[in-house]
Amino acid sequence: MGKGPGLYSDIGKKARDLLFKDYHSDQKFTVTTYSPTGVAITSTGIKRDGLFMADVNTQLKNKNVTTDIKVDTDSNLFTTITVNEPAPGLKTIFSFRVPDQRSGKVEVQYVHDYAGISTSVGLTANPIVNFSGVLGSDVLAIGSELSYDTKIGEFTKYNAGVNFTKADLVASLTMTDKGDSLNASYYHIVNPLKNTAFGAEVTHSFSTNKNTLTLGSQHALDPLTTVKARINNSGKAHALIQHEWRPKSFFTISGEVDTKSFEESAKIGLGLALKP
Repeated sequence: MGKGPGLYSDIGKKARDLLFKDYHSDQKFTVTTYSPTGVAITSTGIKRDGLFMADVNTQLKNKNVTTDIKVDTDSNLFTTITVNEPAPGLKTIFSFRVPDQRSGKVEVQYVHDYAGISTSVGLTANPIVNFSGVLGSDVLAIGSELSYDTKIGEFTKYNAGVNFTKADLVASLTMTDKGDSLNASYYHIVNPLKNTAFGAEVTHSFSTNKNTLTLGSQHALDPLTTVKARINNSGKAHALIQHEWRPKSFFTISGEVDTKSFEESAKIGLGLALKP
């Protein structure tokens, strides 16, 4: 269990990862190699709707500075520079994309035993300013996040949430979509030795008066193989099996079944991380 309330993005993260992480909807292939000097090069290919997209990411680390440079098949250059701990609890992130001159952004994160703050601002004449803050402890955290568009002079996002954490469970309640959606999630560790966990998420939309319920679970067949499954109230069921065939190298197969129409579509993903 981490110390302090963390950041706003940590609220409900355990349940989201259990219910949605690693489920691939496309064919995906990723290979990561590490040089003796610690440089990491990741190549990713995705086949989506008959189209193939790829990118290459290079990560360099020098003391507390991490630089990520990514080039994709559309000739876009993405650069992210992260400075960890220039001061205790502080992290600074600078990112931009070429040729988009309006994509530059600076983000500052500060994590304390009783607070977590993150703020970012776009490097443009009329930037979008984002702010999130959390107060509390590693047991109970209450926070909110805001986005303000200086060009139109309006708040484009304002959300709030609360997170309750114990040794074997995490429960959260968030208000999103400018107060239009209420989301409640729950994550429970049933068997720590087998990494067996259960999660649930229910979302209510006030504008449409509709509810969405998603249930999911995971279980480790052995120390290297994990299975996950989820189903929602629309009748769509998903399942995956993930095997770590060598350190930091994963092979994942996921599938989807629409139980109401009995239509099947398989999604296959392959993730590899190779160390020389």
